[in-house]
Amino acid sequence: MSGSDYHKNIVMPGVFRMLELKAGRRVLDLACGQGVFSRYLLQKKIKSEGLDSSAELLRMARSHPGKSIPYHLGDATDTQFLKDYQFDGIACLLAIQNMDKIEPVFQNVARWLKPEGKFVMVFTHPCFRIPRQSHWGWDGDKKIEYRRVDRYANEMEIPILTPPFVDRENFTMTYHRPLQSYFSALLKAGLCVDSLEEWVSDKESEPGKRSRGENRARKEIPLFMAIRVVQSANNKSE
Repeated sequence: MSGSDYHKNIVMPGVFRMLELKAGRRVLDLACGQGVFSRYLLQKKIKSEGLDSSAELLRMARSHPGKSIPYHLGDATDTQFLKDYQFDGIACLLAIQNMDKIEPVFQNVARWLKPEGKFVMVFTHPCFRIPRQSHWGWDGDKKIEYRRVDRYANEMEIPILTPPFVDRENFTMTYHRPLQSYFSALLKAGLCVDSLEEWVSDKESEPGKRSRGENRARKEIPLFMAIRVVQSANNKSE
């Protein structure tokens, strides 16, 4: 199935739990990449479909077992894409922060979701995990590890290298947004948040002078944020 330890141990189980799916339900893996979560859903007896804008990533997805999974090549911001499709659930794992426009994405989510359907998105915590603007520090007097945050309130476009292309010279853009930007865009699409969770790292430091402080910091400062919305029977975007 592949995927990082964070995917396997934290993100995928957490998203599956929050989706509250029954066997046979139909789910869209939004920005599916190499299809790791799509295959995870298939193992759980869920009818999964993947959507991504990268033909190369979808080629990788199709090379794995799970040939019955339909993969769609397209832009999640295109409000005419998958126009007649409906899903019981939609998941977006660690990808929304790589999309420069989120309002049309959420408008599509509202259109694709069946009544009572659930949308769950997970992203690195926007308060504590801002690329190039947050990092760990060590207080030698108190023997604690702390998180320093230099910027938060303003939206930012930040170049980063992301797998599986970390050996390439070209960068991917990531987009930091404060929480109010996400909530405002969801509300504009007619979507209402019914659950929010913060997930910490499951890593532990090797025994040493700083291990206690490092482990405590990991348990106190979340790594991921998960937001769930439920489609109202009265909200159907055109």
